[in-house]
Amino acid sequence: MLEGLGASASSAAPASASEPPACPVPRRRGAARSSVPQKLAEALSSQYGLNVFVAGLLFLLAWAVHAVGVGKRDLLGLLTALMLLQLLWMLWYVGRSYAQRRLIRPKDAHAGARWLRGSVTLFAAITVILGCFKVGYFIGYSECLSATEGVFPVTHAVHTLLQVYLLWGHAKDIIQSFKTLERFGVIHSVLTNLLLWANSVLNESKHQLNEHKERLITLGFGNITLELDDHSPPCNCSPARLCAALAQGMYYLYPFTIEYQILASTMLFVLWKNIGRSVDGARPLRTGLRLRGILAGSVLGLGALAATLGVVAMYLVHIGRSKAKSEVALAMFYLYAMALLLLMGTAGLLGILIYRVDEKSLDESKNPARKLDTDLLVGAASGSWLLSWGSILAMAFAETRPPYTWYNLLYSVLAIAEKYIQNLFIIESVHREPEGLPEDVCTLRVLTVYNGAASSHLGDSGEAQDTSSVGRQPGLGKEEQVEPRSGTVAWSSASPGPLFRGSAKRRVLRNITAFLFLCNISLWIPPAFGCRPEYDNGLEEVVFGFEPWIIVVNLAMPFSIFYRMHAAASLFEVYCKM
Repeated sequence: MLEGLGASASSAAPASASEPPACPVPRRRGAARSSVPQKLAEALSSQYGLNVFVAGLLFLLAWAVHAVGVGKRDLLGLLTALMLLQLLWMLWYVGRSYAQRRLIRPKDAHAGARWLRGSVTLFAAITVILGCFKVGYFIGYSECLSATEGVFPVTHAVHTLLQVYLLWGHAKDIIQSFKTLERFGVIHSVLTNLLLWANSVLNESKHQLNEHKERLITLGFGNITLELDDHSPPCNCSPARLCAALAQGMYYLYPFTIEYQILASTMLFVLWKNIGRSVDGARPLRTGLRLRGILAGSVLGLGALAATLGVVAMYLVHIGRSKAKSEVALAMFYLYAMALLLLMGTAGLLGILIYRVDEKSLDESKNPARKLDTDLLVGAASGSWLLSWGSILAMAFAETRPPYTWYNLLYSVLAIAEKYIQNLFIIESVHREPEGLPEDVCTLRVLTVYNGAASSHLGDSGEAQDTSSVGRQPGLGKEEQVEPRSGTVAWSSASPGPLFRGSAKRRVLRNITAFLFLCNISLWIPPAFGCRPEYDNGLEEVVFGFEPWIIVVNLAMPFSIFYRMHAAASLFEVYCKM
């Protein structure tokens, strides 16, 4: 029989040899050729988006410098048209997705986390409230305001509601059909949100600059003769107190709508990057919010938050009242910020040292959402570094240095070092493999032997499971064995020593993460609500000149504010994985 099998095999060999061999090279070449249209579509859509963004920025710049023939009506008309075009695309995409809701479509499990969608929803709700304030302000001054100032907030509110619905239901989508059209629609949405963000930043910066000019005039700086940009419309409002309250309230809501627009644009950018992407079958471990074991970090963080609220209130009350009170307010802010930055830097260094001692492997898998978060973290920190280095250079080249400005020097150095350390800690944390086992549990290992080959299986719940489908026998000790028909199962308990040491490390890291999370929220509050010593210090304006330094502050401050909120969001995600 063996000879017959050998003969049949040898007779079949020439026939098989005559067939063309299955070579994978042509398939790879075909795959490369098929990826060319995808790269071309990405290039076309990105260039379209950049052109839209550049044109919108020029409109914003023309309005900011009072260019001839460019008014606020033209700017709001452009932004409204961009939002209406995005509304058409969102309605088409949502409708098509609803029609295909029964189809199984690939998803990116790392994109659109619940906490991120929740934050977008919260900021979007405040954005809608801001739109209502703007509508009320337009009604009060309807006699002398353009109709676009009433149409814009209404369109923005509708745009915000539909966009939040889109992000909640489709942030994880990996689009595989109509890819070229979808790329143009998504990148248009990304750049529209960025232009809305730039418009909000410009309005808020103008308001802060006008308050700064008024404080300087109060303190006796007679060389500040620039005209205030943020003035009331040239007509009466009825009732006057209501219009004044709406105008003041809008600028307290701008920081929230600024965060909403930048978060929405980042989520949409991840959706754009995921178009046509192939997804592996690996599923990330489920993460959840656990509040146990973070008492120390929470108490310190809440203490920092309470101190921040007190310092901001004292700063806003005393700054600009007199020269002496302004210097006291600046010294108080610098001392508070230096202490907080020193604590944050120490906590970040401790976390990095713990990670360096741990020999756990890093997750280097492709993840567009994680890469974007890391890039934004480092890019946004550059705004604060620009301001800090400006203050350091001003201290180095100033002819006279008031005593409180030395605090500014130490504060600037600590701000650079703290962000550097915190970025390293966050990047190290997000690239760590998530913990697969619950803490304070003694793991049971199952070793199954089949014909001399050993294998083990660990379930999702952290408990060992028998791959030979042999049920647990009650009453078995640590070293007892069961001999099923298919092999031998040995039950042994893992050593609790390393596991408890790992649990202690995770507890320390959770406290560090919770503390840094609350501290970043604390440091987001002062610049977002008008506590900006970069305006009021005065030394930088003397060295660099008033207008150049104000331009630097207006360009860098939005990135510095966004850094704190983005760092807090990243730390929250890190905490949920621990």
